[in-house]
Amino acid sequence: MSKLFNSISLRKLQLANRVVVSPMCQYSAIDGNAQPWHWVHLGQLAMSSAGMLMLEATAIEDIGRITPSCLGLYSNENATALEKTLKVIRGLNQDCHVPVCIQIAHAGRKGSSHEPWHGGQQIALNQGGWQAVAPSAIPHLAEEHPPRALSISDMDALKTKFVEAVKTADRLGLDAVEAHAAHGYLLHQFLSPLSNQRTDQYGGSLHNRMRYPLEIFSAMRAAWPDDKPMGIRISASDWDKASSWDIEEACTFSRQCEEIGADWIDVSSGGVSSNQKIVLGPGYQLHFAEAIKQAVNVPVMAVGLITEPDQAEKIISEDQADMVALARAFLYNPRWVWHAAATLGATVTAPRQYWRSEPHDLRGLYGETETGAR
Repeated sequence: MSKLFNSISLRKLQLANRVVVSPMCQYSAIDGNAQPWHWVHLGQLAMSSAGMLMLEATAIEDIGRITPSCLGLYSNENATALEKTLKVIRGLNQDCHVPVCIQIAHAGRKGSSHEPWHGGQQIALNQGGWQAVAPSAIPHLAEEHPPRALSISDMDALKTKFVEAVKTADRLGLDAVEAHAAHGYLLHQFLSPLSNQRTDQYGGSLHNRMRYPLEIFSAMRAAWPDDKPMGIRISASDWDKASSWDIEEACTFSRQCEEIGADWIDVSSGGVSSNQKIVLGPGYQLHFAEAIKQAVNVPVMAVGLITEPDQAEKIISEDQADMVALARAFLYNPRWVWHAAATLGATVTAPRQYWRSEPHDLRGLYGETETGAR
């Protein structure tokens, strides 16, 4: 029996299998509002038979977006557009409710950037960009306009916005929330000494650098229903010898997140340093997930160039992680889960409109179906 296709429970939420659709920025929103692109993009992924579908990084304020085209949850219009999107995608597969998770985020100093297909670099203030904020007034790239260092009152105001976004997510019926503390965005910026050079209680030692992200997560968890799960995505290393933010510090942070209510740790890496030296390859971040799994007692999610069913099965069966999150693999093949089930001898619940696609030599792949057509 395939262990990848075993169910897993996160508080009262049960996932049908261990495959998660990773958050994938689409850079297709208008003023933070979801568009028809999101209906189609998320709609096909909602029919993927994955255990959980994660929405892309969703900003808590307008200057918290990475680009002007990023999704937001900071206005009534944002909420209305997302509510419509959720109604569309949830109506597509009535045979199998795929839980939907939203990733709550703030870009910090990496905000005010062009979309990737427009170069991805910072937008100048005189060209429609905005003043980014960060723990310290240190730009991501030396030639960029530096961010404004956040004051304590600024940080308190941001905490309120994180909480408001969580409350809105609950009102919209989202099944789970993930706090984004990875990839060089705001919460990661507080964790890394490369971007956090504060001299107050939020900078310096690891204890101080963890303080604000933990305060944010604790406030988010308190605002989220107790029966619904909430996780956190972290970067387990800056991949920069000049930084102390490495797997040891990431393990300490993960244990602290577990103590204040994290239901899973989503383990990624990098993003805060322009000097990062990453060695890419299949499952190149898996060793980080393995280390975090040894440090905590909550489920751990592995990400990063996981593309093949046998590879994903090995990760779960050898207890290297409890879930796998795929991104590019789903863009290339939205039916990845179906094909993985066929490869591993498992079954999936597919939309009845697609039952007739079941290959003749794989009868039973979609479970008990009736495909008599006139």
